[in-house]
Amino acid sequence: MWYKSDAEGLTIYVYAQPGAKSTAIVGIHDDALKIRLNTPAVEGRANDALLKFIAQLFDVPLRQVKLVRGDKIRRKTLRIIGSVVEPSKVFSN
Repeated sequence: MWYKSDAEGLTIYVYAQPGAKSTAIVGIHDDALKIRLNTPAVEGRANDALLKFIAQLFDVPLRQVKLVRGDKIRRKTLRIIGSVVEPSKVFSN
């Protein structure tokens, strides 16, 4: 499962592919949501783009999305606080 929810929020697991032609969810990869990013992995720009994309998907302010783990690797753990959007509405396989 690519996400876990609790009373305070949502933890999602992402496999990021920076440098793509467009930003989009493309599927599941090893129990992580696979997301292509149209931003290169230079100086944290891909991470910033990922956080903005996730904030838009889950309809929360950017400050409510945190990168918990995976700053320099493709596998990332993100924490989202206060989203009312169901993860299954964002992507279901």
